[in-house]
Amino acid sequence: MNEDTLTQALAWRKAGRHVALATVIQTWGSSPRPVGSHLAVTADGEFTGSVSGGCIEGEVIRAARQCMADGHPRQLSFGVSNEQAWEVGLACGGQVVVQVMSLATADWLETLLAQRAARQPVGLLMPLADDGNGADAKPVVVPASAATGPEPEQQEVQQRLKHSQSGILDSNNACFLSVYTPPPRLLIIGAVHIAQALIPMAETVGFEVILIDPRRGFASAERFPGVTLSHDWPDEALEALQPDAATAVVTLSHDPKLDDPALQVALAGPAFYIGSLGSRRTHARRLERLHEEGFDQAALARIHAPIGLDLGGRLPAEIAVAILAELVQARYLEAA
Repeated sequence: MNEDTLTQALAWRKAGRHVALATVIQTWGSSPRPVGSHLAVTADGEFTGSVSGGCIEGEVIRAARQCMADGHPRQLSFGVSNEQAWEVGLACGGQVVVQVMSLATADWLETLLAQRAARQPVGLLMPLADDGNGADAKPVVVPASAATGPEPEQQEVQQRLKHSQSGILDSNNACFLSVYTPPPRLLIIGAVHIAQALIPMAETVGFEVILIDPRRGFASAERFPGVTLSHDWPDEALEALQPDAATAVVTLSHDPKLDDPALQVALAGPAFYIGSLGSRRTHARRLERLHEEGFDQAALARIHAPIGLDLGGRLPAEIAVAILAELVQARYLEAA
């Protein structure tokens, strides 16, 4: 992940090591790694991250070491042959453009990672190197709430941050914007059998998962090894976690004492998905209770219930598949 790459780069810098950062800034055809992918390299050749499936890393690392030696950023263009593409899992070849820059004076790196840790969308506006001699202008961290520059550039930066689209700016093609948005997070209420199946599936597709259940006998490390657990009451846990637009909230306890307070907190925020386990009759009663708490029809319509796409499954693992499918659908299709 890019965050891990940048975190390691910062750790190397704090240890007094020279570091360079390579970034995929443009691709055509098939590409093993998407635009915005990073590779961090130390002066002695240690590296982390990836800008391809391995077919261009060696040359990028050599350029990174040269960059650290003279301080000039570089822009490298590679053609990935069909044979190379096949070796890294692609059906056909393409082209990749990579920018490499020294992190000798990268004071912005700590600021960027602090924004990431706070789950705030943030961009890094990087001047593009030219013909190999590079440009000396420094990258600028751009929080989602504070885009600067000419009006067309501000608007494009905001749109790219909103839609998590790294790329060379159309409004200023001398700059590349790396976009870092919070990783998707799944907050599950209820340490039930469905949760045991759902959690590893959700983690596989990139969700950070927190399981919330005050019943310690249910939410135990024995039943959920390696899972982040919260034994707070669900409403208190959600108030502390502050679900954002990259967060999904799923209530599975089937107990109104646990599910309803959690739903009230979730409905008051911008979570991209809210889902609740239960039959249509159970959900109708749930809606009545929440309406009595002051939620209108528009707010209540945000709750996906009965939860999950209708795949016809009934076993816990099958229901978990249906829930995850609906989560993915909501994240990409409903937000489009």
